[in-house]
Amino acid sequence: MPKLGVNIDHIATLRQARGELFPDPIKVAKICEASGADSIVCHLRVDRRHINDNDLKRLKVSVKTRLNLEMSAAAEIVSIALKIRPDQATLVPEKRQELTTEGGLDVVKHKKKIADVVSKLKSKGISVNLFIDPSMLQIKASKDIGADYIELHTGSYANAKTKSARDREFNRIKKSVLYGNSIGFGVNAGHGLDYANAPAIAKIPNIEELNIGFSIIAASVFIGIGNAVKEMKKIASCV
Repeated sequence: MPKLGVNIDHIATLRQARGELFPDPIKVAKICEASGADSIVCHLRVDRRHINDNDLKRLKVSVKTRLNLEMSAAAEIVSIALKIRPDQATLVPEKRQELTTEGGLDVVKHKKKIADVVSKLKSKGISVNLFIDPSMLQIKASKDIGADYIELHTGSYANAKTKSARDREFNRIKKSVLYGNSIGFGVNAGHGLDYANAPAIAKIPNIEELNIGFSIIAASVFIGIGNAVKEMKKIASCV
């Protein structure tokens, strides 16, 4: 049964909308953990549009499960990660103008640069996860450069408009999980998953963790963050 990583970025997005000191992502992270989250995920973007440096420092001290830092390969962010030493670093592509991450990391194209970052992070005892599209080529390249985990980008599956398109994307993910497992990877999945489309992904054998943020934070407006996490935890646990 997959574990559940809860991304708390959009608590910080809400805070930044008014430039206030609340809601506090650290308090929310504690509630998420108490409600069954197996890890806390946050993305320190170069433009600091939501999570900021102080949030990350406080999360490092307060998170009791596992702190998973989503990050680009930008030198500034890598330097911060090496100092903070989260339990896990998830390398993702990042564009300043995007609303959210738009696709997986192109490890094949940027192999040398990413390999250098992976090596630096691992030298500090940080487990490295690469956020990639469900592609055999990307999985193989990720293995070549020494990543510990891969996280399959499920956005195309989540955004599919027809059943045939959704089935096609689901099969890509399923085959990628099998291939990743066969070459020794722990395989995670995330992006665009919600209470309707996550159950099918959760039932794919040997996915280790689902990383979900926006849908949980959105549901919390109506039912509270604790209940929103508990409901998603049931889905991840295939209950």
